[in-house]
Amino acid sequence: MELETRLDTFPGIGPARAKALKRLGLETVGDLLAYYPRAYEDRTRVYAISNAPAEEPVCVSALVAETPTLSRIRKGLTVTKCRIVDHTGSAQVTFFNQDYVRHALTAGESYIFYGKLEVMGRHRQFTNPVFEREGKARFTGRIMPVYPLTAGVSNHLLAGLALSGVEECAGAVADHLPADIRLNHGLCTAEYACRNVHFPADQEALSIARRRLVFEELFFLSCGMAFLRSRRTGTPGQAFPRREVEDFLALLPFAPTGAQRRAMEEIRDDLSSGRPMNRLIQGDVGSGKTAVAAYAAWQARAGGFQTAMMAPTEILAHQHYETLSKMLAPAGIRVGLLTGSMKAAEKKAVGAALASGELHLLVGTHALLSEGVAYKNLGLVITDEQHRFGVGQRSALASKAQVQPHVLVMSATPIPRTLALLIYGDLELTVIDELPPGRTPVETYLVGEDKRQRMYNFVRKNVSQGRQVYVICPAVEEGEGGELKAVTAYAKELSEVVFPELRVGFVHGKLKAKDKESVMAAFSKGELDVLVSTTVVEVGVDVPNAALMIIENAERFGLSQLHQLRGRVGRGQWQSYCVLVTGNRSQETLERLRYFTKTTDGFRIAEKDLELRGPGDFFGQRQHGLPAMKAADLAGDIRVLKEAQEAAEELLRADPELTAPEHREIMAKIRGLFAEDGDIFN
Repeated sequence: MELETRLDTFPGIGPARAKALKRLGLETVGDLLAYYPRAYEDRTRVYAISNAPAEEPVCVSALVAETPTLSRIRKGLTVTKCRIVDHTGSAQVTFFNQDYVRHALTAGESYIFYGKLEVMGRHRQFTNPVFEREGKARFTGRIMPVYPLTAGVSNHLLAGLALSGVEECAGAVADHLPADIRLNHGLCTAEYACRNVHFPADQEALSIARRRLVFEELFFLSCGMAFLRSRRTGTPGQAFPRREVEDFLALLPFAPTGAQRRAMEEIRDDLSSGRPMNRLIQGDVGSGKTAVAAYAAWQARAGGFQTAMMAPTEILAHQHYETLSKMLAPAGIRVGLLTGSMKAAEKKAVGAALASGELHLLVGTHALLSEGVAYKNLGLVITDEQHRFGVGQRSALASKAQVQPHVLVMSATPIPRTLALLIYGDLELTVIDELPPGRTPVETYLVGEDKRQRMYNFVRKNVSQGRQVYVICPAVEEGEGGELKAVTAYAKELSEVVFPELRVGFVHGKLKAKDKESVMAAFSKGELDVLVSTTVVEVGVDVPNAALMIIENAERFGLSQLHQLRGRVGRGQWQSYCVLVTGNRSQETLERLRYFTKTTDGFRIAEKDLELRGPGDFFGQRQHGLPAMKAADLAGDIRVLKEAQEAAEELLRADPELTAPEHREIMAKIRGLFAEDGDIFN
């Protein structure tokens, strides 16, 4: 077996399981070894039946006293039972819908059972425990990894594959950290880390393994970001004439907040400094980032330069185009629009106006990157919703300029500062932490399945008042995640059974871009009452008339994602509502969702999300072109982060271009980490 060995060559991995594993990104043994557990179960201590603590997962060693019996209770439900004994007493073991157990457990043989032991007086019982024959145990008597799963992949299957992979290939895992860095920071070898992150010998071994993996991950990420930063600060930029913020404010139909004014002042200083601006403006939904972008474009025009503004969707591009045209027309700034769906003649006309310099600000989608698009004098690049664009796309747009342009990035995803400094390490950070006065906070409620009919009545009430409703589901099609609400089936049920009198549409990421855009446009124009969707609407269109957001299976979303979704409503003058629906009974889950109902502060929510989930996948589906972290948890690993950043800076001071033979592997690893945008280091 080698790291390149494909998982579909393993016994028991047929096409269906191989496909399910591929959904987790697992195709080879190497992929598997780099897929870390999300939690661990301590199965090291084995109890006797009478001494085992009740109501918590334990291992018990016992003899099967009788042949298991199988009963069919009703269609689709079978129960298999047997009695187990040891020198201290006996217990009943019950399995639901696990018919194979009848032949897997043999009377007179000893097994180790792992599960929760229920105690009722003198009666003791296990329900659906894991079991292994004593003396041949692989997954009991040890610390057991618990992996992130998907439909069709059990933890038992994944742990079995991982155990084979670790036993055969842990020694083949490459050690990318230079030996001197490893020794200076007291880190274990890659082989030790691999063995003990999957199957730790004990808690201390797990801690040593984890520290090594976290350090390595943050070290290479810090190297990459420091590399980008040094490239940026080393190049000269255009110095725009310094114009005061006050002169621009006359164009605004409202008084800016203190935070907006501060952002404008920082941009003014950047643009007149003679160094290329690379600034991230972070602000909650509705905090007024567009006005700040308009100010930057106004400054560029004053210097005789053009601005390009890239949005993630056509609808959002249209929205920015309309807002900015109104805002900047009085200043004589001509705004153009360029999207993929425009007719060839329209695109040609826009291209000509751009090349001649008649257009001062061009708003568009990825179409702005197309080959034929040429600017007369591009001086400022603005991208909206940064995590939808890779760093490389930002670079591709910037390369349209004759000289290094200024770059302004806007994001409505509140990110804790520690995470922002790492992810956007090549950008300066500005936070707009005030909402304009007069915005009514969205009222948020958490409801169980028993309130579904009342919720449907609330939908009817909102629509009867002329409002529109979003319904968000975690899955696209049925069967993607067991009992999850799926967009296609649920939209059909709502339109045919629940709300036959309402206009119901649906949208999800698997639809063609054109179909998606047309459904969103119909909702935007008020031609649909209810829009059933996946999280594709989280970055999206401004529909002031939408006043109710329902999120099904709310427990499946991170708090930051819920916050982004909630931000789709509350944009008009009406009181808006967000309803979280969950059938989940876990106290931890309910507490997390209750926390969300009590605050609308995006940064507090982001900090809480980071604390609860770690940054493993802070953005839901990670799309900003920077690597997702597999081991690091920035809420708990701040100390290691600082250590890794210092080590990266020290290395780059000694070898700024990483050209020394012993550092070539580091450069290759950094390029691998930023694989999606590898050319950004060229």
